[in-house]
Amino acid sequence: MTRQTQTELLIGAMIVTILAVDALFLRDRFGLRLATNIGIVVVFLSIYVGFIRGR
Repeated sequence: MTRQTQTELLIGAMIVTILAVDALFLRDRFGLRLATNIGIVVVFLSIYVGFIRGR
């Protein structure tokens, strides 16, 4: 699997995770929703830097 494919899969998984968490748990809480989305992006960014970009 190429690095570009891995990156695309990681971005797709991040988008699906953010949408699922927003729809299921944080529908009416803007501040908590924003903080959670930033946290999810940071986690996925650390996975990208640690595993995909580090190769």
